[in-house]
Amino acid sequence: MSDKNKANVERKSADGGEGPPVSGQWSQHDYTHPAAGWGAANAVMRFIARENEWIQGPKAILKMNHEDGGFDCPGCAWPDALKGLKLDICENGIKHVTWEMTGKRVDRHFFAAHTVSELSTWTDFALEDQGRLTEPLVYDSASDHYVPISWQDAFNLIGEHLRALDSPNEAAFYTSGRLGNEASFFYQLMAREYGTNNL
Repeated sequence: MSDKNKANVERKSADGGEGPPVSGQWSQHDYTHPAAGWGAANAVMRFIARENEWIQGPKAILKMNHEDGGFDCPGCAWPDALKGLKLDICENGIKHVTWEMTGKRVDRHFFAAHTVSELSTWTDFALEDQGRLTEPLVYDSASDHYVPISWQDAFNLIGEHLRALDSPNEAAFYTSGRLGNEASFFYQLMAREYGTNNL
């Protein structure tokens, strides 16, 4: 491999959301094999096995992107072909659906046991592998922990911060790329009703 395709990578954590320090070498090379096929199928099955979704995972795959009794891929919303393939799906969509079905939960006890400073050193994979949140949380700088907050208090806090801005364009609205299309539509509608296109 030529030197132009290699580079040393070293990144130190900065304040706020950079994640753990990373060092090593990345590389780039030409890839001439199919982008899907058996390799993708194998990767999907390994992912389903890791998430332990042997029943619900394959059942969801068979319903994804089907006009009758199915649902659109929450990752890409691949168009429904009326006389299309029975497995008209993408690898990332399957991972998305499997993540959504996980039984793993992260509750207040997890956040009481781990400071935000500690969690900032974990990899993205390790953080997500803990499971889904079970309630709203707010950061407590005095303890360096996320602490539970009621839904009403969470919405009040969000509203308080939004009302305190001089202009709606000072706000930016962000969500996960794995959010479904319908929820994304309502989220952008809320931002536009608030008065900004900063999505």
